[in-house]
Amino acid sequence: MRAAARIAHVLVRHELLLLAAIVRWLGRRPHGVGDGQRGFGYARGQGAMLFGFGFVCVIETVALSVLVRGFPLLHLVFLVVDLYTILIVVGLHAASVTRPHVLSATALRLRRFATVDLSVPLASVAAVHRELRTTHVKRAGELDLVVGSQTSITLELAEPVTYRTFFGRRRTVRLVRFHADEPDVLVTELRQGRTAPSPLPDPSA
Repeated sequence: MRAAARIAHVLVRHELLLLAAIVRWLGRRPHGVGDGQRGFGYARGQGAMLFGFGFVCVIETVALSVLVRGFPLLHLVFLVVDLYTILIVVGLHAASVTRPHVLSATALRLRRFATVDLSVPLASVAAVHRELRTTHVKRAGELDLVVGSQTSITLELAEPVTYRTFFGRRRTVRLVRFHADEPDVLVTELRQGRTAPSPLPDPSA
């Protein structure tokens, strides 16, 4: 029962985050980008796919409405389910737009929809590569944040970083692949951030 309740809680929380993302999207308010930080989007990599999926959902809604128009209760059930599905698709796109990757002076926060939120300290980055991949195989110690069937940047870590899966399990990774709409810019800034000089010690300390 506890496992079922935990799963239900995770699913409800995820859908609430998607609905909140729609509000943020309409208000043009990105999530988690503070002063002195820069957001890097990744939504363009999957915009066409989500638009296509949403279009199919609309067509299905219209077709089912015609097919079951003689059964009012069934028609209502299918209409609610289909409209909610369309809302979730919009929420996925909204979450992608409003929850970008965030680069600060000390860390890179990697995100995908409302399901993944991983903070990588810049001090833990051993190497960063501009690498386009369209096929991915799950391996221990690796995390692929695939967007639109592709990743465009690879991070090699000097020490493992811990993150939580969708259902809250803790995993450690030493290599992360992810996508950004401006991969060259992000790679350049990551390299500059890794090599930035440390602040001078305070002589009065």
